[in-house]
Amino acid sequence: MDETPRVKVMEQVAIDATGAVLGRLSASVAKMLLRGESVVVVNCEKAVMSGDPSYLIEKYHQRRIVKNKANPEHSPHWPRRPDMLVKRIMRGMLPYKSAKGRAAFKRLRVYMGVPKDITKFAKAERFVKTNLGSKQITIQKLSSSLGYSR
Repeated sequence: MDETPRVKVMEQVAIDATGAVLGRLSASVAKMLLRGESVVVVNCEKAVMSGDPSYLIEKYHQRRIVKNKANPEHSPHWPRRPDMLVKRIMRGMLPYKSAKGRAAFKRLRVYMGVPKDITKFAKAERFVKTNLGSKQITIQKLSSSLGYSR
């Protein structure tokens, strides 16, 4: 009677973020991660954020300049690179300060473009909102306005 614990291995879910509203996508990805699934997000730089572009640029610029005067190393870090920025935004949807949230965050992978080892991925059509008009900005444009250059 060898009672070895069985490890539940979940399938890896790959999602194409092209044209998807980032907040809607992040909420669904966070739920998948908390259920124990491993999630890969590709083409993250083509995701969009809804809202006035100038307001969003200013908002994320202000987040980047917040520093702890006593010890700047303890300050929050907001990256410029699109994949790291999307990953940081998705981290905000998770209970990151608990063990469950950190374990879920470790199962998240975010890529610019599509890596060679990922061949099948689902389109994120249910997160695409078509009537945003001019009140949107892509993650690529937001990152470049924060100082990222490829």
